Amino acid sequence: MLTEATDSPPTTKSFSQTGQVITIAAAHAAHDLYISFLPALIPVLIAKLSIPTAQAGTLTLFLQWPSLLQPLIGYLADRVSLRYLVIMAPAITAVFMSLLGLAPSYAVMALMLIVVGLSAASLHAVAPVIAGRLSGRRLGRGMGFWSVGGELGYTVGPIAVVTAIRYLGLGGVAWLMLVGVMASVVLFVRLHDMPDQRRDTIGPLPWREALRSMSTTMRPILGIVILRAFIMAALVTYLPTFLTREGTDLWFAGTSLSILQLGSMAGAWLSGLWSDRWGRRTVLWISLILTAVLMAVFLLSTLQAARLVCLLLLGFSSSGTFPVLLALVQENFPSNQALANGIFMAMSFAMESLAVISMGLAGDLVGLRTAYIGSVAAPLLCLPLVAQLPAERRRG
Repeated sequence: MLTEATDSPPTTKSFSQTGQVITIAAAHAAHDLYISFLPALIPVLIAKLSIPTAQAGTLTLFLQWPSLLQPLIGYLADRVSLRYLVIMAPAITAVFMSLLGLAPSYAVMALMLIVVGLSAASLHAVAPVIAGRLSGRRLGRGMGFWSVGGELGYTVGPIAVVTAIRYLGLGGVAWLMLVGVMASVVLFVRLHDMPDQRRDTIGPLPWREALRSMSTTMRPILGIVILRAFIMAALVTYLPTFLTREGTDLWFAGTSLSILQLGSMAGAWLSGLWSDRWGRRTVLWISLILTAVLMAVFLLSTLQAARLVCLLLLGFSSSGTFPVLLALVQENFPSNQALANGIFMAMSFAMESLAVISMGLAGDLVGLRTAYIGSVAAPLLCLPLVAQLPAERRRG
């Protein structure tokens, strides 16, 4: 178990805990900044090692496969303190990703990415639970902070690495590791002396009993995760490709992705906050319906300005589901929070990868526009699943 939560009114202690939540979110941003290096590095690695494009693309698998271990990591975190895995994760990821371009072979890069994948799996399985417990009754707000951190890291990372390569060369990327190392130092100062146990819950259930207790609630959550992955694949991975095939120039396509990301950061923050006030299911319904409507409007629009506005709003609405689902997972399984969070995060990572492949195959078979039109149905198909989620009291 990780730390003690409090549901008390705002006090000096609660303000201090909010600061710790923000610290964890900032460390999440620093960590994911380095994870986002890989897509920008792939063209450089292809040229350096003279490897085929398909082989270079498989490097992402070595980074993502360890995410499947998150349920196991979460199961352990419910029983023993794994805070030092969280503390070390930004530094480990920063060092290996910053040195990736200096690897002498494909095999060495693969090993380095496996280490990074294990580091990322540890952070994403355990850190949201720490942030959630520190958030007390403002769990949605805490998960909003956490999600914004990840969005910020993915926004800044590609720009940081290509700028470093341009002005310092591939070897100069190594200097960027200092940010991740400093993030781990700050985490150590903030988290190393936190109490190990949360006094207001019973001990964790055995894993079989825990999985049985989770099944009713986790099934609709995972169904939403699967369907959400398809709309996110369309909005993020294939957006520049879709826009260029629609006749826009590459600059506009790249700018569109940045606009989407800006909306995502705002949506991740506010959706968590609003779910504390209005209820998780209410915010999910609003987010999913808006996403479907805005996606349809985006596909019907022909003016670039209208599409940019749609993408800003789409980023806002589509990102709103993730922190709310994170909060639902944690508050519904208080005895096995880390295990439940690990299952949720592992499924999210896995389904994002499968959805990207599926969307790409659909684009090749029927055309990317047709695949995008089909993705409009994904948020609407989530609505019956939201109705199956447990009702919860509104929070003041």
